[in-house]
Amino acid sequence: MTASQRRTQLIGIGRSLFAARGLDATTIDEIAAAAGVSKPVIYEHFGSKEGLYTQVVELEFQALLQSINDALAAEAKPRILVEQAALALLGYIEERTDGFRILMRDAPPSQPEGAFATLLSHVAERVEDLLADEFSRRGFSAADGAMYAQMLVGMVAMTGQWWLDHRQPDKRAVAAHLVNLAWNGLTGLQKDPELTSDA
Repeated sequence: MTASQRRTQLIGIGRSLFAARGLDATTIDEIAAAAGVSKPVIYEHFGSKEGLYTQVVELEFQALLQSINDALAAEAKPRILVEQAALALLGYIEERTDGFRILMRDAPPSQPEGAFATLLSHVAERVEDLLADEFSRRGFSAADGAMYAQMLVGMVAMTGQWWLDHRQPDKRAVAAHLVNLAWNGLTGLQKDPELTSDA
């Protein structure tokens, strides 16, 4: 096995073990045994168990971010972009379940606030840019766009976390329901909303 192949193997094994048990509960001995190598081989490639974990998180972070960025980069109407972004997240969860579990779980040393929280912040910035034109066209405050972007991204992210363990209905149906709530809620958006309990 070449050094590159070994590194890829160790990342794959690490991903599976970290997803199942978490960073703290996974030992370097378990990783080495699963890979059929000695512990020094892991140290040689990653420096430590935490180094391997950080590499796994970084790869998963970039894969999910790229998927969502690609979905939001298309020239399409806002509703279609919301659909594509929801499907991108749900597709990632479906295809890379272990990676999503890791992103949700332990914060790596390089991202003490948490990988998933960092990712959501990046996505919210993109969504804020997309909402800016729509808000401007409707005469809404551009400053509110950041808040609404957080709400939309949070809604999709929380639904993704729920779907991770349920998997019913299928991802297209879940995405359709997400867009139904987000879009139909947005179409009736009030410029200066008030709580009914304050009336």
